[in-house]
Amino acid sequence: MSTIAIDLGGTNIRAARVDNGIILAQNTVECKADGTQQEVLDQIFELVDAVVDDSVERIGVGVPSVVDYRSGTVFDVQNIPSWREVHLKALMEARYHIPVSVDNDVNCYVLGEKHFGIAAPYDSFVGITLGTGVGAGIFVDGRLYRGHNTGAGEIGCLPYLQGNYEQYCSSQLFKQMRLTGYELSRSAAQGNTDALRIWQVFGQHLGKLLQVILYTYDPQAIVIGGGIAASSPYFEDAMLASMRHGFPYPHVAERVKIHFSTLQHSNLLGASTL
Repeated sequence: MSTIAIDLGGTNIRAARVDNGIILAQNTVECKADGTQQEVLDQIFELVDAVVDDSVERIGVGVPSVVDYRSGTVFDVQNIPSWREVHLKALMEARYHIPVSVDNDVNCYVLGEKHFGIAAPYDSFVGITLGTGVGAGIFVDGRLYRGHNTGAGEIGCLPYLQGNYEQYCSSQLFKQMRLTGYELSRSAAQGNTDALRIWQVFGQHLGKLLQVILYTYDPQAIVIGGGIAASSPYFEDAMLASMRHGFPYPHVAERVKIHFSTLQHSNLLGASTL
């Protein structure tokens, strides 16, 4: 049995045919994020049409938003303004006549890490993704915890300093300096002291976000992914020091395992398990 996995984002849309964690075919297109609801839907259909075959028995979709998981209805997709209420499951099942499941994209990420990645040994863990924003997915006692509206884990929205954690623990911090994470990594690799200092500041902020996770979930492990995670050598030490500094339960901070994801296509692989 193979599955079509879809990862919808405001920048790109990806679709793949997956069999037991192996991607057999994949297509990507730049998302028409400012287009109509139907234009974005048509992009998804074109991607699926290109990879679907007779072996496909299910479709799994990850979206950057809250979802009615039972009905497969998507609400208020971030960075795609026209997607305020889309009955995605019903629309796709009417077209392809096979079962469709829809979930939050970071839930798909943690499912990918649990089934195919570094989180496999853990029953309780939190996965966070660092990119244009901050997202989190939560496993408790071996089960994905979605919350009532599939919105559990929106920790980036929690108040922090002059804004929220997303402003300090994602690429938004770099944009304020008119820089990108890629530029900072390249400069840090060349020994640029200003770039290294910025990464240290980023790590300090991220460490405080990890404290929030320890307070609220007390997980066995935290798995960090997303585009910024590739630059972990420049901020990991500062992150860990910040996480431990001022935390009143040092035993908890010492026991939790912190991992950086090495799994490619986590979101797609997780969507394939839905």
